[in-house]
Parts: sequence; C-alpha cells; structure tokens
Amino acid sequence: MKALKYIRIVLAALVLFCITALVLDATDGAVLRHWLGWMPKMQLLPAILALNVVVVAAVLLTTFLIGRLYCSVVCPMGIFQDIFIWFHKLIFGKKRPYRYRKPQNWIRYTVLGFFVILMVLGLNGIATLVAPYSSYARMVANIHGSGLVHWIAIATLCCVGVMSFLFGRLWCNSLCPVGTLLGLISKYSLFGIRIDREKCVACGKCEKCCKANCINLEDKEVDGSRCVMCFNCLGHCKQGAIKISRKTSISSNTSSIDDSRRKFLAVTAAVGAATALHAQEKKLDGGLAVIEDKQVPKRNMPLKPAGAISLKNFESRCTACQLCVGKCPEKVLRPSTELTTLMQPYMAFDQGYCRTACTRCSEVCPTGAIQHIDKEQKTSISIGHAVVLPDNCIGCGACARHCPSEAILMVNGQPAVNESKCLGCGACEYYCPARPMTAIYVEGRERHVEM
Repeated sequence: MKALKYIRIVLAALVLFCITALVLDATDGAVLRHWLGWMPKMQLLPAILALNVVVVAAVLLTTFLIGRLYCSVVCPMGIFQDIFIWFHKLIFGKKRPYRYRKPQNWIRYTVLGFFVILMVLGLNGIATLVAPYSSYARMVANIHGSGLVHWIAIATLCCVGVMSFLFGRLWCNSLCPVGTLLGLISKYSLFGIRIDREKCVACGKCEKCCKANCINLEDKEVDGSRCVMCFNCLGHCKQGAIKISRKTSISSNTSSIDDSRRKFLAVTAAVGAATALHAQEKKLDGGLAVIEDKQVPKRNMPLKPAGAISLKNFESRCTACQLCVGKCPEKVLRPSTELTTLMQPYMAFDQGYCRTACTRCSEVCPTGAIQHIDKEQKTSISIGHAVVLPDNCIGCGACARHCPSEAILMVNGQPAVNESKCLGCGACEYYCPARPMTAIYVEGRERHVEM
C-alpha cells in the first residue's frame, strides 16, 4: 500500500514542476508550450470555462470512482500545500500530530456560494482569488513583481503557507471552491479510504498522519468529502484495518444523502446559470473617450487580444491566471486593478505594442478566453481602431510611419485613419511623441472584426 503513496508523490511532483516551469517561462518557449501547454487545460475551472466536456467529465467521473485524487495529483495549489506540510513534519516530526476536526461546512458552502454568485455576476477576477489553479499561477508569476498583483501574490503565499503549515489541507477543505464541489461527489465515491471496525484498535496512528483531518477514530469513519487520497494513512496501520475498498452502504440517513444531492444539483444549476448569463451581450456606449489630462487615455471600450473574439467571451472565461501576462514579450498585457475585472488582463501601449507576428497569449490560454490563432489569422483580425485627437497632434507623422497595416495616412499635416484597415495593434499610440496626452490612441471593439 505504501507504493501508492510514493507513486502519488512522484506524479504530483512532476505536475507541480511542469506547471511552474510553464508559468515562469519568460522566453519564446515554443518547445515548452508544445509539451506542457495541455496541463493548464486539465484544471477543472479552466476546463469548465472552456466548455471542455471531456476533461470535466473525466475529473468528475474519477472523483466519483476513487475520491478527490485530483486534489493530490493534478491541482498545483493542493500539491504546493504539501511542501509546507512536509516542512511541518521536518521541523516538528511527531511532536505535533494532526487530529480529527469536525467539518466546517458552513464556511465551505458559503465560500462556494459566493464564488458562484460572483461568477454569475461576471466578477471572475474577484471570484478566482480563491480558485486553486488561478491562485497558484498568479502567485508564481507575480511573487517578484510590483504593485497590487505582487501584494496579492504575497498574501496568497502567506495565507496558504500558514494554513497548510499549521493545519494541513485546511485551505482545500474550507476556502477552495473546487475542493468543496469535488467533496460533494467524493463523499459518495464508489472506492475510497475505509476503516474495518473489527480490526481497528483505535491506536490513532492513521489520525495523526491525516493532513486533511478527516479520520474520525471515535466513530471509526473517514470523511470522504474531505479526504484528498494522499494515502499517508495506509502505511501506518499495523492491523490492516485501513485500506482502499468499495463502500457497501452509503449511509443509513437517507435524508442526509438527499440534502447533499440537492446541494450538488443546486451548485450545478448555478454554474449552468452563470454560463447562460455570460451569453448575454453587453450594451456599451461606442462614443469617443473623454479627453483628460493623463498620459494614458481612458478607453470607453477595453482592448482584448486577438483570439478573444469578444469582450463577453473574454470576461466570462478568463480566470486571471496571468499566463498570458507573463508570456507577453512587449508587456502590453497587464493585470487589471478595476473591481469588476480584478486581475484579468487589459492592454496598454506605454511600453510596447501588440506585434502582428506574436501569438503567445493565444497559445497559453487554458480556458478559451483567448482562442488559439496563427500569425496569418492575427493579421486579419481587428481588435480596435485608432482615434485621433487633432488638438494634441504635432504633425510629426510617426503614427503613419509605424502603422503595420498602413491604415494611417497624413493629410494636410494631420493623421487620417482608415478604420477598415486598422488592426488596433497600438503601434501608433506607442510611437506618438505628443505629451502629456497622446495625439492618437486605440479604442477597443466589443466584438472583434475579421478583415
């Protein structure tokens, strides 16, 4: 039985190493993305948002069969907690064993409820602050950064680190919405960790090594909704009383089963409602941005990368995992600090512009918020259009010279924009020397246009 534990550890270590390498890769990384780009797509929330039925079904079916193995082998945040748990054991050894804790279901279901509500309202950036994959990717990508995203990364590291170091998998079983959702299924999994009451002598060894705090020796039961299938307990029982087996009887309390099923159906319905609500089109004013005394003009319509298809598609699917932000070579993509789109990427052209030959963001997005496109496709997609502010123009012609699609011509010393040719790449805005306000900037399109 110990072999299962070591196999799990090896697989988990490989998954954590590969996902971390993918997130931290700051080079072209085409080879790395080719071999590892599928891993983020195996995460449950990105798969749900990408409508990846195969992955979602595989995760749910596996959980129903064997319990929350996903949380110990596939989820990077779950695996990351095991590092702090290992440090706990290294420092304290057996002096501070784990013990059974009653499930705090009111916390779990409250967090899950708020998570679903925020997703329904389109506040993905706030909701995904507790989503496991997004939280881990943001933390790794921005731990050495600056600004709000950096401090959120620090806060995530401290919160998860302290909770796991002191209490084991408490974060998984109290704050993680994915863990709670899978817990509703794994509570009734066909196979799982079971205790043979006739063989058990209540020595307490299994309880002391259970980092999920879910082994109740008083009743000689394992809380399947919180067990993450780490297999730590299997090798500690000398009586052979704890093992993986099929559960013959689910529960004598039929009403309890019905309540849990109703909860699961309610959550599923809420997630479905969120998807339906995201399909509604947003009505935004298409006028020009108000001219203010700022270097960066205020856009009435935000810009989203080619492949995003539309503002609706991007905001409804983006989990703010920061993969695209970390891979953008021109630093055009930045994490938003706006409440409604917190941590989701937006485009700015003060350090560069979106080059037509670059498609890295579309290659790494795991949810379909930015769908994969090639370089030829990108040159035929318009994500926005340039807007001229004549009063600020000094007539230098820099915008016309640097426009890759030749959408800008100088007429009587002033730039004129042909919107039918403009890609919205931001080269004109980046190269414009007018200060303090640029003389030309790019307005986004609510829905991208194929030219």
